[in-house]
Order: sequence, then structure tokens, then C-alpha cells
Amino acid sequence: MTPAELSRTVLYAVRRAVEDGELAVAVPERVVVAPPGPGGCGDYATNVALQLARPAGQPAPRVAEVIRARLLGAGGISDVVVTGPGFINFRLRSGAPAGLVREILRHGSRYGHGDSLAGQGVVRLRAANEVRAVVHLDAVARVLRSQGALVHAGCAGPLVAEWGSVLGVRVDGVPDGSPDAGIRPVPAPSDPLPLGRDAARWALLHPAPHDRPRIDDGHLVQRESNPLFRVRYAHARSRAVVRNAADLGFGAEPGAVEAQAALVQALADHPRVLAGAASHRAPDRLARHLVSVADALLPLLPAVLPLGDEKPSAAHRARLALAEAAGTVLAGGLSLLGIDAPDHL
Repeated sequence: MTPAELSRTVLYAVRRAVEDGELAVAVPERVVVAPPGPGGCGDYATNVALQLARPAGQPAPRVAEVIRARLLGAGGISDVVVTGPGFINFRLRSGAPAGLVREILRHGSRYGHGDSLAGQGVVRLRAANEVRAVVHLDAVARVLRSQGALVHAGCAGPLVAEWGSVLGVRVDGVPDGSPDAGIRPVPAPSDPLPLGRDAARWALLHPAPHDRPRIDDGHLVQRESNPLFRVRYAHARSRAVVRNAADLGFGAEPGAVEAQAALVQALADHPRVLAGAASHRAPDRLARHLVSVADALLPLLPAVLPLGDEKPSAAHRARLALAEAAGTVLAGGLSLLGIDAPDHL
């Protein structure tokens, strides 16, 4: 279940409560769900009960319980818990591999995108005129837009030309003085431009903003010790097995896949990771998640294609579908970081 689907499910529960006479309120046009804050639990939470409490003339925890009763047992939701002053927290079911894979392949590189931040006005971001800050600004804006936000990304001064031409940074101009969220990561210790766009952006985005980035040629090596290489290699291999399967005359078909719990869970977590990266202005969360997806995918790949005279089976088709879905998630995530996902390495 994506955040957008969960939002619609909660909205439907509110509408049912109003129709049944348990809540006397105007049904809101939309409900915002986001990763739970301090004191919360599960995968997502919403404050809709707090918003409806005053017009309903009831305490927020009571409103939350009314809504909770209509969400228990809903498809895709395994548990609903009310915490604090009336926050409704959700734990989602780990999607069955076949259903999850179909969802990813249906949405393509936009899997995990949503509208939880739509309709909340313009998010104004401002970065210092420093290379890591502007790369973070660019990545944060991309991730926020993936969740439906309208973003104005401004820089405190004119960009160095190469930050745009080499690193692919885009800004909307100088801040106009409106309230904004400052992007202030620890500055880069040296010029990342010699690394080129992909390695430089990874070097600046993969560490948490409060950590000092490492700017060296280690980001360029084609070895497993380089996380960026593992992510792009896993993506390229996933595309290669799809091509090779086509040459062998069979295609992907989602189904049960044995012993791939870590990969299935990582793919199911992708929408939550994107929402968290947006709400916390933390593209490093997405970067580290992509490493987890790649590390879970790589052991699957040798078993995707038939060996020798072996005929393609339902298991091969299901593994192929899972590998294709994982490659899709890797490509979409890298794109949000402004990094290329080549089909060949």
C-alpha cells in the first residue's frame, strides 16, 4: 500500500464514520499521512483526528478510536494504534511478493511517489552558496516533489557555472525573503567536480548532512567496496537478465519467490523511505536505502536464468519479475538523487 492509497483509505473511513452518524463534521478533501514522529509507531501516522476533534465536539482520542475501528482489517493494513493526543499510527502488511512486484512494475520509476505533501503551499528552501549545500538543495527539492510538494529552491548567491553544467544542479533563483527551510550540511572538504556528476553527487549525498563527506577517487572504483558501484551494478545486472531472458524466449511473471524476504521487504519499504527522506529533508536516507536494495538483489541474480538445458519455469519467471522490479526501484531512486542509472557498466 502506497502513502497515497493509505491516505484514500483513511479518508474513506472518515466518510463512513460521518455517514454512520458517529462524527458530525465536514469530510476533508484529503488526509495527510507521513512517517510517525517521536512517540509514534508503525510505518505511517496521521493527525486527522486532531484536526477533526474541534468541529466534531469530541476529544481527539475519541475521534481517533472511531476512525481506527473502520480501518482495522482494511486491505494492506496489519495494525492501527492511537498514540499521544490522538495520532493514528499504521503498520502495513508486508505485501505478498507477487502483488508488490506488480505494483512496482505498474508504477515504474514513479513507484513510491505520492501526494502526501500536495496542497500545503510552496515549500521554500534556501542553501548557502557552497557546493554540497546546493547539491543537497537540488536533491531535497527532487524528493519533495516526488511527494507532491511545490518547491522553490533558492541559493544565497550566484551558482558556480560548473555546479549546473557538471553536477546538474538546478535552482529557482535567489530567495525572496519568505520563510524558508535552510539546507546546511557540513561543507565539502575539497572540490568534488573532478569526480564527475554521478560520483560527486553520491559523495555529497550518501553521508548524513551532519557528517563530513569523503571526496576521493574511491567513489570511482569498480569494486564492491564502493556503494555507488554496487547500486549501479545491481541495476545494470537486473536489466541484463531481462534482456537475456527475452533472448531465451521467456518474460517476467510475478509469483512466489523463495528465500527473498530481505529484498521483498526493502522494496516494500521504498515508499516509506521516500516519504521519510522528504519530511526530514534527508536524501542520505534514500541513498542508503538503495544500497540495501542492491545488496539484497545481487544474490538473487545468478538464479534468475535457467542453467544449461534447463527449461524456463514459473520460478524463473517470478525471479525475473522480482529482479526487474528491484532494478526499477534502483533506477527511480538514483534519478531522484540526480544520478544516472546506466543499463550497461
